[in-house]
Amino acid sequence: MPKAYVFTRYGGPETEALVDVDRPAPGPGQLLVAVRVAGVNPVDWKLRTGYRRPDDRGEREFPAVLGNEVSGVVEEIGEGVSGFAVGDEVFGNTAAGGYAEYALLPAGVTAHKPAALSFAAAATLPVAAATAYDGVRQLALPAGATLLITGAGGGVGAAAAQIARAFGLRVVGVASEGKREFVQSLGAVHVPAGPDLTRRVRAAAAAGVDGVFDLVGGEVLAEAAGLLTDRTRLITAGAPEQTVADLGGARVARARTAAVLDAVADLVVKGDLDPHVTRTFPLERAAQALRAVEEGHARGKIVIEVAR
Repeated sequence: MPKAYVFTRYGGPETEALVDVDRPAPGPGQLLVAVRVAGVNPVDWKLRTGYRRPDDRGEREFPAVLGNEVSGVVEEIGEGVSGFAVGDEVFGNTAAGGYAEYALLPAGVTAHKPAALSFAAAATLPVAAATAYDGVRQLALPAGATLLITGAGGGVGAAAAQIARAFGLRVVGVASEGKREFVQSLGAVHVPAGPDLTRRVRAAAAAGVDGVFDLVGGEVLAEAAGLLTDRTRLITAGAPEQTVADLGGARVARARTAAVLDAVADLVVKGDLDPHVTRTFPLERAAQALRAVEEGHARGKIVIEVAR
């Protein structure tokens, strides 16, 4: 039977297990994909704790497979799906988990993998890079403007910095001192995280910042908001909708389309976006991969290599 890494109830790491599962069957509008690589993201462990996205409906069935993005090869095609064939190399968001040998992908948020894009790089794009792309597009800052990114050393932050640079923006990135060189390698001006953030940002951007892309939330979000004269240029993927609305900003509006996946893949192929895959784990070590992200010290992206 196929293997999958699951959580058996809401809670901590003790709820996780590598188990045998039935091979999924694609429903209408779905693809069954033999997974090559699965991306690891903070949202994976947050969902395990019971966190619910704003668009979540119904109750979760257990055991639930972890993971939200994969790359792989099409094995079966569900009813009503066009534009894909068995054997196509694809990547996209999952319908029901991705830390597995087989995953179901909604065809509408699945894209063909360019030949020049590795399976590992492709697996990192549907969550972090697509969120970053949606956010930078949402801000719609003109070329030459300055964008402040909080949490610039993580997967979404690193992608946002590079995408913003590709769009002609100046980027100031807030991250820990240990991620200084990494943030600078993205083409951003590094500002250390910690108390008195406002003073350090103003020193790094004497003319001020024109937009804020927050990935941290809490006091960092509130302090960053104070740097803006136009709060409509404040977005977050790190705080609840009401929290940022109270500050005059908004959550990142996710497009969740194959067109966005095509766009970020094109940025990688052109050399404008490096997914920065820093660590790779096999499926049997999925727990270690998720711990590396859950503990908050990961730099760039971590992936699980399910099959070669």
